Amino acid sequence: MRVPLSILIYQRVLATPDPLFPECLHARRFEQQLRLLRRWFRLMPLSRAVTHLAEGTLPARAACLTFDNGYAEHATVALPLLQRYGVPATFFVAAGYLDGGCTWSDIVTEVVRNAPGERLNLGRSGFASYDIGCPVRRRAVIEMLLAALRLLPPAERAARVLAMARRPTPTMMSSDQVLALHRAGMEIGAHPLHHTVLSSLSNAAARAEIAEGQCRIEELIRARVSLFAYPSGKPGEDFEQRHGLMLRAHGFEAAVGSARGAAGSGSDLFALPRFSPCEAGNGGFLLRLAGNLFTRG
Repeated sequence: MRVPLSILIYQRVLATPDPLFPECLHARRFEQQLRLLRRWFRLMPLSRAVTHLAEGTLPARAACLTFDNGYAEHATVALPLLQRYGVPATFFVAAGYLDGGCTWSDIVTEVVRNAPGERLNLGRSGFASYDIGCPVRRRAVIEMLLAALRLLPPAERAARVLAMARRPTPTMMSSDQVLALHRAGMEIGAHPLHHTVLSSLSNAAARAEIAEGQCRIEELIRARVSLFAYPSGKPGEDFEQRHGLMLRAHGFEAAVGSARGAAGSGSDLFALPRFSPCEAGNGGFLLRLAGNLFTRG
């Protein structure tokens, strides 16, 4: 019998609800999900689940929690709740963002969110002037900018984003916070060094991003790093089979993407699917999670 493995992917876990993005996960909603997960699933570290998956010994109702990017609130908000409920988790960290970094998308969001007045002129960054007179329009401008910038080459995107805000507010963890997660018994995995989509890089550049990202995290926590998460994570679009071969060559044991579905005994360990738990209500959350079990990755 093929027992499925549910792997959940979390990114932001805010301390309080965000009025501009009410669907974003926050502490109270995350705590509700932890209670449900602990009641209905057998929660285990991803490394142990991968071993069981490879050996065909995965227990029923197995599930893993994973966190991407390395946001500071993973240490300040998520960790205390995980400890309270005795839930293990794996945190994928982009080492290049530690100690004062933030993603380009967070910079864009901050600029539009905090802009004074009812219009925002982004001429210096190659855009136009936009009406931001109400929350709905501010959010629409954020989504438009993110969609446009996502299509640009990384260097051009970085230059245009930095033209919007030369001193963005850091959103990522410090090295000490990563150490705190590790010392609390949480697993630490790696992203590429600069959280760059691997398919956008040459083979040589992709290998360098993988190796340096892994090396810096291992030096920080003084332990082996054997789990990897692909940025964005769409199979065939953001990563390909060649990238899994690169990860094997660097000693990784498994990698996760963002395709829907549950992993099974025949799943590629270097392209494991994950479920994104974004439902606000408990019923909707459990229904989506149950439905995910019938989509095999």
